[in-house]
Amino acid sequence: MAFRAGLAEAAGAPAVAMAATFLGFGAAVAAAGLPPAWGVLAALLVYGMPGQLILLSALVQGGGVGAAVLGAAAANARFLPMAVALCPWLGGGRGRWLALPFIAVTPWVGGMRSLPGLPAEQRLSWFLGFALGCWAVAGMATLAGLALAPVLPSWLLALLVFSNPLYFALMLALDRRSPATRRAVVAGVLAAPAALLLPPAWGLLAAGLVGGTAAFLVGRRA
Repeated sequence: MAFRAGLAEAAGAPAVAMAATFLGFGAAVAAAGLPPAWGVLAALLVYGMPGQLILLSALVQGGGVGAAVLGAAAANARFLPMAVALCPWLGGGRGRWLALPFIAVTPWVGGMRSLPGLPAEQRLSWFLGFALGCWAVAGMATLAGLALAPVLPSWLLALLVFSNPLYFALMLALDRRSPATRRAVVAGVLAAPAALLLPPAWGLLAAGLVGGTAAFLVGRRA
């Protein structure tokens, strides 16, 4: 029952956000001339949009496979602290390792919002249902993007790719139970202009470091 409840929860707004983002990714893969199988495998195995886009860009621009994999791994390194934060809510048994490959932005937000209110014995099943639902949507939306690429304008593709990060930020900002998440979002927004003053390779990373550090220090004083 908990698994089905998680699956049903994923079928709402989370599925819309995931579908929009991976639709844009599928269209970008088609525009790059890569085969559909590559796009679907990247979506399901990398399962992190920044890492997927870095991998795609490196292959299109002729970069080496090693550099592409390293870049994708670095972009998805953010999943490590996310997994550390989520794991205590998944119980202490070995079964929680089943959830780790599916930790991404949308499942993490859904889990952190819903798991604390569930009985301990239902949390892992609920999260697996939610995460597998999101994962399936990612694969299907990538296929749809590959098919619809010829009719989607470039500005719409860019908008679709950024829809999931926007959903992530809004969910954190609306979480009244955790002032720390709202501080992080506000600090990140205020630090974002710093990205325009630095080289593209470092701007976003530096803005995130500055904003996150500021939010942490403000939280300690509070």
